Amino acid sequence: MGAGHAHKLYRHGHSPVHALPSHCKIAAVFCFVLIVVSTPREAIWAFALYAVLIASSAAVARIPAGFLLKRLLIEVPFVAFAVLMPFVAEGPRVQTGWLSLSVSGLWGAWNILAKGTLGVAASVLLASTTELRELLLGLQRLRMPPMLVQIASFMIRYGDVITDEMRRMRIARLSRGFEARGVRHWGVLAKSAGALFIRSYERGERVHLAMVSRGYTGTMPVLTDTAATRAQWTHAATLPVAALAVCLLGWTL
Repeated sequence: MGAGHAHKLYRHGHSPVHALPSHCKIAAVFCFVLIVVSTPREAIWAFALYAVLIASSAAVARIPAGFLLKRLLIEVPFVAFAVLMPFVAEGPRVQTGWLSLSVSGLWGAWNILAKGTLGVAASVLLASTTELRELLLGLQRLRMPPMLVQIASFMIRYGDVITDEMRRMRIARLSRGFEARGVRHWGVLAKSAGALFIRSYERGERVHLAMVSRGYTGTMPVLTDTAATRAQWTHAATLPVAALAVCLLGWTL
């Protein structure tokens, strides 16, 4: 975790949200998601207010709406599942034109879409304003088990290494005139996958030996102190506190 590592979700900026310590933002997003999940699904107006809070936070972070919406496409599989619920759920049904829809299925679909979309939007906003290295340091600061933090760190870095290796192998195949067009080419792809596994395993061993030779004993040193001030915690708490007020109103009204 000593070197910077940019990712595609991150958008460089100098907004007040970017300046907050990563562990403050992680805690704020985690609390926000818990509050959203705890909101009764019948309080439709509450979810609209949550969306306004997310949009306001994105505006403060200077994250364009298009940037945020494009990355919400990651939840498409969940949307497809939610769309099917009114058709397959049991219970009382309502007739809409020539469609017979389950009432409980409609509420379930709304529940998944609303809460899932808000949770993904909050996560995307967190990733858009925090570098991966800072996210890992924030998790470490929040007392997440060090071994899990290290595993996450290595997964991220080796994911990029393997992806780059796959790209080079694909270019090598194309330069030799290879193009997978059917089942008869699966053998070549299988051999490529085997070679990729062996290369990745060997590289992992070399990296581990290099780390051990430099004094690695199972823990990564913290190179920077990321302690947050009371003012920074207060600013980060703005989102979950506002969401909590909405949630309480949703349960009482």
